[in-house]
Amino acid sequence: MAAQDTAVQGNGSRGRRFLREVKAELKKVSWPTKQELISYTGIVFVSVLVIAILIWGIDLVYAKLLKIFINK
Repeated sequence: MAAQDTAVQGNGSRGRRFLREVKAELKKVSWPTKQELISYTGIVFVSVLVIAILIWGIDLVYAKLLKIFINK
């Protein structure tokens, strides 16, 4: 029955309904304040930097080990 109702309404009506529902859901979202957003962004940058340094360090160790074992 629902499939028939959708077919009768057409694509335009479904699109408008979808957008109305999206708008209603976005009103329920708890958006961060400007200060929270700045803080979270800083945390992400620091985390990415720490992980990048960690990966760089591991890569450096593996490169040194490979040079040692390959040159034997």
